[in-house]
Amino acid sequence: MVMNKEMMDALEKNNIVWLATASNESTPNLVPIGFVKPLDSETILLVANFMNKSFENLKNNPQASVAVADISECPYQFKGTVEIHESGKYFDDAVEWAKSVMTQLAPKAAILLKVTEIYSVQPGPDAGKRVD
Repeated sequence: MVMNKEMMDALEKNNIVWLATASNESTPNLVPIGFVKPLDSETILLVANFMNKSFENLKNNPQASVAVADISECPYQFKGTVEIHESGKYFDDAVEWAKSVMTQLAPKAAILLKVTEIYSVQPGPDAGKRVD
């Protein structure tokens, strides 16, 4: 699934997204994430700074969903599979980005969400419909 420019711009300029994960026992978890940006039209980078339950969930169940806090700007939910990078280029770039904003941050990982599905979360008749 490919994000369009409008979706990518909204992810880039919003400072909070909501990340939903689930444990192997199907216990849901939802957290706000402040460091997020699209890397390309199919990949969203999330920086794991303070994640605890979500980070463990992603290690055991790599499925996740992201929605931008301001749905008036980006009325979409992005679902996909994550890759966790605790070293290497993605991790180094994530650490540099986080520390350039707040020097005391110590990111655990760079999380890449490969978008496989996009759904509308805009109130109205299209709410919950898959975007093709």
